[in-house]
Amino acid sequence: MLRSLYSGISGMRGFQTKLDVIGNNISNVNTVGFKGSRVMFQDILSQTISGVSAPTDEKGGVNAKQVGLGSTISAIDTIHSGGSAMTTGMVTDLRINGDGFFVVSADADGENAFLTRAGNFTIDANRNLVNADGMFVLGADGAPIQLEEEVTAFSISQNGQFIAVNADGTSETLDTQIGVAKITNPSGLEKVGGSLYRLTPNAQAEAESVLDIIGAPADAETGTGSIVSGQLEMSNVDLTGEFTEMIVAQRGFQANSRIITTSDEILQEVVNLKR
Repeated sequence: MLRSLYSGISGMRGFQTKLDVIGNNISNVNTVGFKGSRVMFQDILSQTISGVSAPTDEKGGVNAKQVGLGSTISAIDTIHSGGSAMTTGMVTDLRINGDGFFVVSADADGENAFLTRAGNFTIDANRNLVNADGMFVLGADGAPIQLEEEVTAFSISQNGQFIAVNADGTSETLDTQIGVAKITNPSGLEKVGGSLYRLTPNAQAEAESVLDIIGAPADAETGTGSIVSGQLEMSNVDLTGEFTEMIVAQRGFQANSRIITTSDEILQEVVNLKR
């Protein structure tokens, strides 16, 4: 069977995956805290028809003759560049200006913790700071953030500390502070849906849990970013680039399908040699 037939199939599979990734990026163009992905290709092993011969005093060297066997996907990378800022004016809408992730947990003890860049938080009926799915937002100490009943209003500073306005009209800086985790390799995080990420060994090798690396914002020692209250980080998907890549993927898919069609016509000619 012709090698070009299988090369075309591998190319179509690769570009189909690329279109899947592009479609996911475009569908999340307005998702808060979303990070787009890209597909990287590499060639498959080449078949050697003849090997290399070294040069001698009597004859020059000869290069190897190799035929490629198609392409495959080498990586699907998550691009963790910053998204555009959207001003909302809500105190509990937070954006990280720099590196780091918010830490949220489905459990009050913080053991089942995830990372996110989506800072659309609210205060629930028990005065807990939670995300849109009701998960607890953890503070720098790894505990859920809960405001006292005496606090009637508050603001959040750049280092994540809550500045409260009490019932008597006085203001004070609380010990409560937003927690931020700095990740060595953000691309190694695992997407679990809901704009959440799960910690993996390739993201932070020395950490067994998110609670091991949670810290304070605007920390010069760890390099965490500062907190901007009243703003949200939107998706970092660039529609212009995505549509361009979609055209490239579409034409690449069509070209590989033409290879399969041409290979099939050649095989048909071979079969028709004996009539």
